[in-house]
Parts: sequence; C-alpha cells; structure tokens
Amino acid sequence: MEEIRYKTFKGERALFGEKGLKIVDCVFEDGESPLKECFGIELYGSAFRWKYPLWYCNNILARDCAWFENARAGVWYSDNVSIENAVIQAPKNFRRCRNLSISDTVLTNAKETLWSCSGVKLKNVTAAGDYFAMNCEDARVDGLILDGNYSFDGAKNVTIRNSRLLTKDAFWNSENITVYDSYIYGEYLGWNSKKLTLINCTVESLQGMCYIDSLVMKNCRLLNTTLAFEYSSVDAEIASPIDSVFNPKSGIIAAPEIGDLII
Repeated sequence: MEEIRYKTFKGERALFGEKGLKIVDCVFEDGESPLKECFGIELYGSAFRWKYPLWYCNNILARDCAWFENARAGVWYSDNVSIENAVIQAPKNFRRCRNLSISDTVLTNAKETLWSCSGVKLKNVTAAGDYFAMNCEDARVDGLILDGNYSFDGAKNVTIRNSRLLTKDAFWNSENITVYDSYIYGEYLGWNSKKLTLINCTVESLQGMCYIDSLVMKNCRLLNTTLAFEYSSVDAEIASPIDSVFNPKSGIIAAPEIGDLII
C-alpha cells in the first residue's frame, strides 16, 4: 500500500480514482471531490475542508479525521466505509451508503445526515441536527446522543440501545423499530409507524405514540406524557402513571394509574 504523509492537496479531484493508498496527516483544502471513485483507501489524522470528499468510493477507513464546515455532503454513494473517532462539522454527510460503520464520533451539524443508507452501525455517536437518519435501513445503534427533530423518518429495521434522543416527531412513517434502555423526549413520537417496540425506556411526549400499527411497550416510564395512543393498536406495560390516554384503537394498556382516559 502506497503511503502519503504530511501533504496538502488543492484543486478539484486531487486524488481521483486512486487505489490502495494510506493517507496520514494530510489536509484536503479547496477543491471538490478530492477522493472521488477511490478504492481501498485508509485515512489517518487527516482533514477535509471542501465539498464532496468521498463520493462513489469503496472500502474506506477514516480514523482520527475531521470534516470541516465546508466539507458538505462528505460521503455519498459509497460502500464499505468505516469512520472512527472523527469530528464532523459539515451537514448532509453519509447519503445512500451501504455497509457503513461510525464509532466514537461527534457530528456537530448533522442536519440531513445519514439519509437512505443501509447496513449501518453506530457506536458512541453524538449528533445535533434535524432529519437525522431519514429512510435509513438495517441499522444497529448503540450509545447515540441525538439533539435534532424529525429523526429516523421512514426508517426500517432499526435497533437502538443505550441512547438519549431529544427529538420531536421521531420515527414517523417508520417500520420495525426497536429501542432498548433509552431516554426519548419529543412531541408526537412515532406517528404513522408500524411495529414500534420500546423496552425499558423513559419517554416524555405530547400526543406521543399515536396512529401506530402494532405498538409494544414493556417496562417503560411515561413522564409528563399526555394524549397518548390515539388510534394506535397497543400492547403497553407502563411502570409509571400515565397523565392521559386518548382514544386508543385496540389492545391493552396497563399502568399503576391513568389520570384521564378520553374515549
């Protein structure tokens, strides 16, 4: 594997179509698509400062790297990508990628990030931005800290563990989502979804869990949650009191206390 160290690259498509490179402590300055159509690239301690750095790529490892604010739409249409210990300022990263792994990474502006990706693994990721993970499929998430509304809209086959989600309108239009051991705050949680399962979770929501086909909640706590379960088919085992339940469609809701039951 050819190694490149301590270089600064400028201009469009600086390393277009390269194969089998190890890039260490390099900077990609102004110039679009510096690593477009590359295969078998390892990046260590390097930085991207301009748009579209990794498009149509395959077999990419980026460790201890940074995407600055202008490195927008950083990784699109790429397969077999692993991102480790990164700091990413740029929005709209990770679009239509397959077999994508992101770990120990901070995304300070994750607006419209992780769209239409499949085979996704997230481990210890912190993200801030709306519309995170729209239409994402076959994802395994552990230790996500998310501050951003409308997350996981249209997502399918997603498992989330040990996470904290501050997110209005999360999981809308989604299918087969399971969340374990997590805290979720957000109004209108889960509307128009199918097969949403929450296990050992704490939820705070206004009009949450409505219009859901096959909602399962086991050993969950509902804090300051009102007008829940409207037009949902529910199997809910709630360990805390529920402030109010509004017009559920079918199923069982078990709780130590329900403040208002509105039919």
